[in-house]
This record gives sequence, C-alpha cells and structure tokens, in this order.
Amino acid sequence: MTGTAASKTPTYPEREQLELRDIPGIQFIDHVAIAVPPGTLEAQVAAYQLLGFCEIHREEVLGSDQVREVLLQVGNGPNLIQLLEPLTPESPVARLIAKNGGHGGLAHVAFRVENARAAFQAMRDGGFRIIDDAPRAGSRGTTVFFVHPKSKEQSPFGVLIEIVEDPTGSSDGH
Repeated sequence: MTGTAASKTPTYPEREQLELRDIPGIQFIDHVAIAVPPGTLEAQVAAYQLLGFCEIHREEVLGSDQVREVLLQVGNGPNLIQLLEPLTPESPVARLIAKNGGHGGLAHVAFRVENARAAFQAMRDGGFRIIDDAPRAGSRGTTVFFVHPKSKEQSPFGVLIEIVEDPTGSSDGH
C-alpha cells in the first residue's frame, strides 16, 4: 500500500442507507400492509385481536385502490398492521392475491414522512421509480404515494413501498 489512504467503497447496506438518508423526513415504519382474500377480513381481524391487537381504523378506500382496510395496533407503538381486502376484481390487491394463487400476503411496507411532497420530489429527483403522478389522498386523511419495488435497479427493494404523511403531524402512529 502506498502512503495515500485508499478510498473505502461502501458496502451494499451502506449504499442503500446513503440513498434512503436523502429522503427528507422518514420517521418510522407506519404500517405493514397484508392482502387478505375476499370474505376473510373479519376472520383476519379476529386472529390479530387474539394476539392483542386493537382495531383503530376501518375504511373503504375507493378510487384506484378499491379496498376495505382495517388498521390494527398493538400496545402504544406507532407501527400498525393494515389488512386490505379487495372490493373489486380490478383492485391492485385482488391482482396481488390472484398472482399468489388466491392467497393473501405482504402487500407493501409504508414509511411515515414529515412531508410527502418533499419526499416525492427528492425520490423523483433521485431516480426512484414512483408509481403515482403526485402525492394523493390516502386513508385516514393521509397523503401518500407508492414507489415501485424495482425502483433502483442496482438495489431493488423487493417489496412495494408506500410513503405516508399524517395530516396531524402525529409521530405516534394514529
């Protein structure tokens, strides 16, 4: 080795963190969304309640989503489970279930941000593949947008990402 310091090449996890660090205001995982087959939502809610989860929100989300959602919380933490039941066969959740052979499963992971518009701009400028044309209205009065799982070819996420801004500015998850 010569007298100059070799530049350290970031490892895979460090490269990923550098990119995520550029997204303004990521606070925590808001929720993990799970797709459930039509007609099974109530049984799924009951199963989570047996584990100590409490239902904190229920809503039919129309528009392009076409789902019935239930948000569940355990304890006082900010992280939630979101159960999604498709309302129509055209729902993206219905397509996911069909792709999974009629079984439910992981739909997406959502990150809470301070400002969805700032995060959207930073991610778009950073070359992330964003599904929505702009941040849009989500459930429970939130502002959301979705990021494609293969957004970064050199380091794909492997799962659909949702970015969520809480209109109350609450950092406690509800």
